[in-house]
Amino acid sequence: MSEQAAAVTVDHVTHRFGSVVALDDVSLAFREGEFVTMLGPSGCGKTTLLRIVAGFERPTKGRVLLGDTDITRVLPHRRPLNMVFQRPTLFPHLDVADNVAFGLRVAKVERAERDRRVAEALRLVRLEGYGKRRADELSGGQMQRIALARALVNRPRVLLLDEPLSALDLKIRLEMEVELRRIHRESGATFVYVTHDQREALALSDRVVVFNEGRVDQVGAPDEIYHSPASPFAARFVGDANVLPVQVTRVDAGEAEVAIGGQKLVVQARGDGARVGPAWLVVRAEVVRLAEGGSLRGIVRDGAFRGTGFTYQLEVAGIGEPFKAEVTSEGQAVLLPLGSEIGLHWHPSACVLLAREEDG
Repeated sequence: MSEQAAAVTVDHVTHRFGSVVALDDVSLAFREGEFVTMLGPSGCGKTTLLRIVAGFERPTKGRVLLGDTDITRVLPHRRPLNMVFQRPTLFPHLDVADNVAFGLRVAKVERAERDRRVAEALRLVRLEGYGKRRADELSGGQMQRIALARALVNRPRVLLLDEPLSALDLKIRLEMEVELRRIHRESGATFVYVTHDQREALALSDRVVVFNEGRVDQVGAPDEIYHSPASPFAARFVGDANVLPVQVTRVDAGEAEVAIGGQKLVVQARGDGARVGPAWLVVRAEVVRLAEGGSLRGIVRDGAFRGTGFTYQLEVAGIGEPFKAEVTSEGQAVLLPLGSEIGLHWHPSACVLLAREEDG
């Protein structure tokens, strides 16, 4: 994948709804052929940006480029891209083939070519033989596949997807994730995907863009976002990490000594907070071991069985919020009783230090 070739560029886009700033000076480049996901909580601006790229909204400031062409004022139907929505809206009076062919009919593609491309699109979403079915004869997952086929049949350079799996149940969502990855590989189009589901974003994407309150918080590969978050927000939103206020008392030879809960711990000096002074210590719940001994201890306040293991919330002295831990069934046979005290352990390299202001 070329680092230089951008399918879509968002250039210093700001958008307001009255006095509300939905997007605040956002600049992004979506590369040719990549699968990029815009991730964030409801109201963070990700869907607004997708609608601006699609042409359904015109930005208050800034511009949108397709390749080197400014398309900010180009009408949606004149842009070589298509959009798939959260809930597929198929024409109930048309069968599947005619639903998929609708855009080709509007474009006046001749009959033989139209039939060939409809068959190709149905093969791509693995619904060959469904052409004569009616929309009301399809399951939710099948309807979403038909919506994908209808969007892809025009061979758009860019496909925009607005939470297309959120209305499906978990089993179908997981199946559709596999299919989306395959369809992306086989189509070669640029996919720009919007979701608030961090697990979905990590599973699907070449790159993830984390949004927070109308601004881009972090951009990176899924493993980079997860293991090296750039902010407390990214750490908490992507994977729900423990983000703990600490004082770094010493940094030396790649190690940092931190004060937390009245105790001193040594961790790897990794992250922009690896300097003497206040910092945030980011510890993922799944790296924590619960065992006897250790200087940092917690009291079990909540525990639950999750199939593959157990999740806990623990009260730790000096920490103002519950400390989260996940333990596999192999690491622990039974659920710890409420009120029990246990030691908290993790490898020094399994955490990150982020910069924190003194009053943060």
